[in-house]
Amino acid sequence: MTDIKKAMFNPTQVFADPSEVVADVELTRDQKIEILRSWEFDAHELEVAEEEAGMTVLHPEMFDRIVKALHTLGAERDTEHTPPTK
Repeated sequence: MTDIKKAMFNPTQVFADPSEVVADVELTRDQKIEILRSWEFDAHELEVAEEEAGMTVLHPEMFDRIVKALHTLGAERDTEHTPPTK
C-alpha cells in the first residue's frame, strides 16, 4: 500500500523513479501530479544548491524524468506555485 502522505512529503522515500508514480494504481491522477510537482521542486532546489556550492550536479537527468512523467499524465509544470514548505 502506498504511503500517500509520505510520498507527498518526500517522494524519494517511497519511489525510486518518477515513472513509478505514474504507474502506481493506488494513486489518483491528481495525487500523482501533486507528488511529481513536489519531487520537481525538490530536484530543482537540489540542483541549485549543488551549483551554488560549485559541485557537479549529481542527478541532472532526474528533473527531465519528472517533467516527462508529468507530461505522461497530461500535466504541465506548475511554474506559478511551489509545493508547501516542508
